[in-house]
Amino acid sequence: MQNRSHAVMAQRTEASDSRDDFPTPPWATRAFLAHVINDQGPLEKQTCLEPACGAGHMAKVLKEQFGEVRASDAFAYGYGEVRDFLSVPYEANAVDWVITNPPFRLAQDFVERALIVARKGVAVLVRTVFIESVGRYRALFEVNPPTIFAQYCERVPMVKGRLDQKASTATGYAWLVWEKERTGSSPLLTWIPPSRKSFERATDYPA
Repeated sequence: MQNRSHAVMAQRTEASDSRDDFPTPPWATRAFLAHVINDQGPLEKQTCLEPACGAGHMAKVLKEQFGEVRASDAFAYGYGEVRDFLSVPYEANAVDWVITNPPFRLAQDFVERALIVARKGVAVLVRTVFIESVGRYRALFEVNPPTIFAQYCERVPMVKGRLDQKASTATGYAWLVWEKERTGSSPLLTWIPPSRKSFERATDYPA
């Protein structure tokens, strides 16, 4: 019989050469913008970089709010510039925000690079278990803790390589945000309230 326990189903291990492409449902990005960085001033006057854009599912939503969105990815998905964020760095303070759902195994590297590239802040969508690990604590959180930890109170289903409106998941996801003006502050723990019904659109998914 298949083991469908929460602990087992929440595991997701990718090979070291995997693209780790798990597109973010657009409603989840809209909820983030509405509930987490809604106090960051008029976004239509700010710039944003999505450096792991995949097919553009997050970048397209960011364009609904930000005045300018630059999108890139290390692989060609037919959207954005083909550019490896870690090996072909952007200049320091190139944009106001770096917002992305990075490959999980490279998330710490993405954060460290993004903190150089962003003028105002960095936000990464990660599995909730990302905050675990002594090594990650010592290398990142102890020396440069996020200012916001925003946990989705409902599941955000992500399927490898595609959007699937009917997908389900046992994996919890959260946003970690570093606000440059508040660096060094104690992290704020908050929740993203139930949002799917409010922010999901039928046109978000392929026919």
